[in-house]
This record gives sequence, structure tokens and C-alpha cells, in this order.
Amino acid sequence: MNALDAALNATLDTSATPARSLQRVIPSMAASDGAGVKLLRSLGQRQDMRLDPFLMLDEFGSDNPDDYIAGFPPHPHRGFETVTYMLEGDFEHEDHLGNKGHLRSGGAQWMTAGRGIIHSEMPLRAEGKLHGFQLWINLPAAEKMKPAHYRDIQPEDIPAARLENGGQVRVVAGELASPNLPALAGPIQGLSTAPLFLDVHLPAGGSFSQQVPEDHTVFVYAYRGALRIGERLLPAHQAGALGAGARVEVHAAEADTRFILLAARPLREPIVQYGPFVMNTREEIEQALADYRAGVLA
Repeated sequence: MNALDAALNATLDTSATPARSLQRVIPSMAASDGAGVKLLRSLGQRQDMRLDPFLMLDEFGSDNPDDYIAGFPPHPHRGFETVTYMLEGDFEHEDHLGNKGHLRSGGAQWMTAGRGIIHSEMPLRAEGKLHGFQLWINLPAAEKMKPAHYRDIQPEDIPAARLENGGQVRVVAGELASPNLPALAGPIQGLSTAPLFLDVHLPAGGSFSQQVPEDHTVFVYAYRGALRIGERLLPAHQAGALGAGARVEVHAAEADTRFILLAARPLREPIVQYGPFVMNTREEIEQALADYRAGVLA
């Protein structure tokens, strides 16, 4: 073992690091968005159900085309970032800036709305299962009016590691920092909120540990099976906000448990939201509406 490996192992030694506890559970509620896509909304179902800087988390999943076929026709955004992560199915993205993208099973898109973008996400299949997530992450006040940016992330561009217990972790954003696993960097790096986005699969009795900055907001969302975090159980389709600490440790409470782990630096800034616009003041929201009506959102 060389000096670099020894230093890394020392950093990832969790034996003396208390794990974050499960502090708050946010059950999902049935909702619909776009042109009638049925989904489950945890974060964002009410304005007091946010976890700074995370604004909203939707899970959509159905094998009935009537639940998703109408998709998300053209609609505007300003002031935050949208992340769409697909587990199964395909979407086509188009926006008024000329971007086009094919969002495939296992892939993602990361869109910074900034000062404004009008886009659509439409399913590319008329049958079969469509399953994925959309996450909204706030932008700091200094970046809310920066130019919009769109990035397609193909499945093969998302690194993955096999876990010792037979599970798997995929790294969409941030870096994998887990004992006995390689240090993997996801395709999304360098953002002001330093987001972490992991998709973790665990067999029955499996466990997973990840180092996280102590000042970051951290939550998990089980989309299959159930998780045990400390002495508490987190069932599927519920968001679990974690308390303070430099480490996350979770255990599968059922066979084939799957969850996403999300963390980011909180902004601690005022939030004023009106539908697809998220700004810091009412005046900025009014300006966003005026710009959209005048056709000068971007």
C-alpha cells in the first residue's frame, strides 16, 4: 500500500465516525404534472417540505401508457436546476435554445434553467414501463440569471462500482467515498451546491456507507424495498432527511432494496416560488412572469 492509498483509507475509516440518523420522513403523495403524467411527489408537495437546496423530488413509474403517454409538453423554468434520471424507458428532450436529447434507460439529463428555458420531455415509447425521477435543485441568487445550459448523460457515462455484498452503486454527480470501494467521480462536477447523486442497489442484508461533508443537506429515497437507518425504518416511496454527521450508513431491510442518496451544500437564502419559477423575491417572480409573457424569458 502506498502513501496515497493509506491516506485515503484513513479518510474513509468510519469506525470512529458517527453515522447520520434519520430525522424526518416525508411520505410521497399521488400527484400529476405535465399533461397528466401520474407520479409520486415527496419533496415539494408543500413549500415547507423542501430540504435546502433541494426543492422537489418526483418519482414517476407505471407500465400503463395512459399514466405517462401525454408527457411534459413545452413549459418554462427559471432560477434552478432540473435533473431527470431514468431507470426504465426513454424520453426526448427539446428546448427553445435548439437543444435536443435522447434520455435513455439508465441515463440522465442535467439542465440549468438559469435566466430561462422552455423545454419539453416526451416519452419515446407507447407501451412498456416508464420509471424515473425528476429532481429540482435551487441555484444561488448570484447564478439565477446566468445563461441556461443543458447536458445529456448517457448510461455508459455514469460510472458504477460493485459492492462487496453483491450490490451496486452508480455515481451520477459528486464522488463515491465509501470504504473498500474505488473513488469514482460522476459526470456532474464543479457546481456551486456540490451535489451528490448516487443510485444504490442492495441485496437482502446488504449495507452501504458514504462519507459526506458535515455541512451538507443529505436525504435518501427508497424506490424499492425498505431501508434501515440506525434504529428507524424507511419504507419505499418516502424521503428520509438525515441529521448531522460526516457519514451515511444504511442497511437493506428487504431483498433487492434500491434507493437514491442525495446531498448538497445548502444555500440558506430566501425562496419565492411561483410554479416553474424559483427566485429570491416577489419582484423577481413578477419579472419572470412578465418576461415569459413577452417572449423574452431567456
